[in-house]
Amino acid sequence: MNGRIVTPHGIITGHIAIENGLITAVEERAASDDIIVPGFIDLHCHGGGGHTFTTGDPGAARKAAAFHLGHGTTTMLASLVSSPFELMRDATEAYKPLTAEGVIAGIHFEGPYLSHARCGAQNPAFLRDPVPSELAELIKIGEGAVRMMTIAPELPGALEAITLLRNHGILAAIGHTDSSYDQTLAGVAAGATVGTHLFNGMRPPHHREPGPVVGLLSSIAAVELIADNIHLHPGMLAFAAASAGPDRSILITDAMDATGMSDGRYELGGQEVVVADRVARLVRDGSIAGSTLTMDVALRNAVAAGLPLTDAVTMASTTPARLLGLTDRGAIAPGLRADLVVLDADLNLKQVIRGGVPV
Repeated sequence: MNGRIVTPHGIITGHIAIENGLITAVEERAASDDIIVPGFIDLHCHGGGGHTFTTGDPGAARKAAAFHLGHGTTTMLASLVSSPFELMRDATEAYKPLTAEGVIAGIHFEGPYLSHARCGAQNPAFLRDPVPSELAELIKIGEGAVRMMTIAPELPGALEAITLLRNHGILAAIGHTDSSYDQTLAGVAAGATVGTHLFNGMRPPHHREPGPVVGLLSSIAAVELIADNIHLHPGMLAFAAASAGPDRSILITDAMDATGMSDGRYELGGQEVVVADRVARLVRDGSIAGSTLTMDVALRNAVAAGLPLTDAVTMASTTPARLLGLTDRGAIAPGLRADLVVLDADLNLKQVIRGGVPV
């Protein structure tokens, strides 16, 4: 495979040798103008192609993952929204085999331990304070399938829940929160390492109370950024990425089942959603309800916002791989899994390769 290869050490023009699903060599030589980047890793996605992760249906989850694989996402978490515990438990059981198979890399629970004041498109009927017995059961039955959970750190019992997640190797994320700057830093001190879709579902910054946005950017936590030019203005995307740096910034889709589909009416967490001109909004109050973004478009939008291609690739692949502890992927280097995305000179997707096999 030949082209302009985005490696951890810069862009080289050359050839990638693949054998038995692994990259065996990256060599400089004359090549085409194609751009080759590592497969995208999406930590926050609710569905796509008309299929959702949010209902716990393994058949739908498999199809949603296949849709995003066709857009270059070779590794992803299946994100649920705030739900009754019975659904969370059933989804964990249903998605555990998919995780073992590698269809998904695990489960992300976005809620239900979130702020009513900043619930966004989360169903307020399902929001509640952290319940230790629920967490313990999900961790036990998941057997490693639960990989991330979003929590508002100001809730009673939230700091203890964050520490519990950390102690079991699960990413604790701060999001849908009305926390103060100090409460945000307390969440990070307790073990949170991710900020869920920065700016969205958060108290906005103020010069006398910086709130969670500045708290997260000032901390060691990585921050998710939805690069659809709807959730974030391109200038704000560039600002946040520059503030956190590519090693603490993550491109995500926050995509819902309407991604890749026509405008119309959809459902998210028991709530009706209308999609018009790529924008998904709740019928009940007009809140933005996820996105219709794919990771190939997110990368292109990030570069159009002024980010260097190498930084955007780090944010789309390398940083999320490191957070998940996936040392076998996330970059183009000998010995790593041959998860690759081929783009043309304008960053439009041409080909996807997963484990050395063309998709």
